[in-house]
Amino acid sequence: MRIVTPGMTRVRDFVFIGFLLALFGMGFRRPFLFVLIYVYIDLVSPQRLTYLLLNSVPISLIAVIFAVGGWVIADDKRDSRVAPRQIMLLILLAYCAVTTRTADFPIDAVGKWDWVWKALAFAIFLPLTLRTKLRIEALLLFMILSAASIIIVGGIKTLFSGGGYGELNLIVTNNSGLYEGSTISTIAVAIIPLILWFTRHGTIFPPDWRVKLFCYALAFSCLLIPVGTSTRTGLLCIVLLAVLMLREAKRRVLYLALIAAAPVVVYPFLPPAFIERMQTIKGYQGDSSASTRVAVWQWTIDYAREHPFGGGFEAYRGNHVRFETLKATGEGNNIAIERKLEVDKARAYHSAYFEMLGEQGYFGLGLWLMINLGGIFRMEVLRHRYRKVADMAWAAQLASALQTAHIVYLLGAAFVAIAFQPFVYMLVGAQIGLDTYLARKRAETMWQPFRRRRAAPATPIAAA
Repeated sequence: MRIVTPGMTRVRDFVFIGFLLALFGMGFRRPFLFVLIYVYIDLVSPQRLTYLLLNSVPISLIAVIFAVGGWVIADDKRDSRVAPRQIMLLILLAYCAVTTRTADFPIDAVGKWDWVWKALAFAIFLPLTLRTKLRIEALLLFMILSAASIIIVGGIKTLFSGGGYGELNLIVTNNSGLYEGSTISTIAVAIIPLILWFTRHGTIFPPDWRVKLFCYALAFSCLLIPVGTSTRTGLLCIVLLAVLMLREAKRRVLYLALIAAAPVVVYPFLPPAFIERMQTIKGYQGDSSASTRVAVWQWTIDYAREHPFGGGFEAYRGNHVRFETLKATGEGNNIAIERKLEVDKARAYHSAYFEMLGEQGYFGLGLWLMINLGGIFRMEVLRHRYRKVADMAWAAQLASALQTAHIVYLLGAAFVAIAFQPFVYMLVGAQIGLDTYLARKRAETMWQPFRRRRAAPATPIAAA
């Protein structure tokens, strides 16, 4: 049992306050830092980590006011562009506002709306501030380090305790946001390609041996999170990531050999709780948790037929499901299958796709899919366009890393209700920022010959 004394609490509070004050102080010299401060606060939620001082101060609201105010007052807006996906996000925000007003459970819906609209609004605003490569890199760096503050703790605890489903304490006992096991497992695996990008193309921290060592250690911690949380979603995400990274591998035969050998080498070191839980992937009827999910998904499909525009946030509270579980007893030839009928109600969706279908209907699900699949398509366009341009290798590989992270998220989202996870919308904002930045640079390059032609006649006149 860990004992926290009042003196330790005050010291920790003052450390967080000092850190935030230092960041805010630097923000007055570089207003873009206010955007990064909001990213840190929204992802890590330092107010949850303190007992006294930060709990009573709306630091998130203060950060976003300074971020927007700094952009309005001090930022150069000539390079700002509005991308199609920002318009889609705005439409989704407006649509969610409408479904919240007509929700089946209006009080509960308002509670979720309070943080969803902030995530969507910030995702719409974020690309407007990403005018330079340095800013895009700084955003991704803050996102990774914010998640790393949770991942590193989880990785260390996994190494020493082995963790367990619902047992790994990620700094706090709060089971929401990035502190929820399946969510942090998905995000941890998704950001690995971005971490590896910093080992090759980072400029804020040039990729020397120290940076590379930290990045590789962080990537290892990311792989430990699904083990420590014993989440099946995390394991599936790791498998998908291994397949997707084959595209970027230079020695593919060696890479495939290492991937094939990895399970054999790692298996003896895996905790029994993780192995036991992963075995339930074989059949959902043998696990009540998986059986409940399938039943809720079927209920959601039926519900959407009767409510094509969705039931608003928290509509799952109206479900009532019946499902059958199977349990094998005995050994050898004397195995008996025990069937058990279970009844449950108000069970969460456990899937972003069904979350969108049940809460926002067919239109909301379609719009959400367009936003996500549109990002994957645009990153593939950028990757293909710049992969053979020598001085733009950083852009092609960043687009590939962002695309891979997004695909991994979409797989994890199939089993976790994270349709409105703020981290993902920041990832979308980074994609849009990279896309608009490269489009602006490409346009400037195309206009340069015309500018030279106009300037040419001036030379003889000046000589005369």
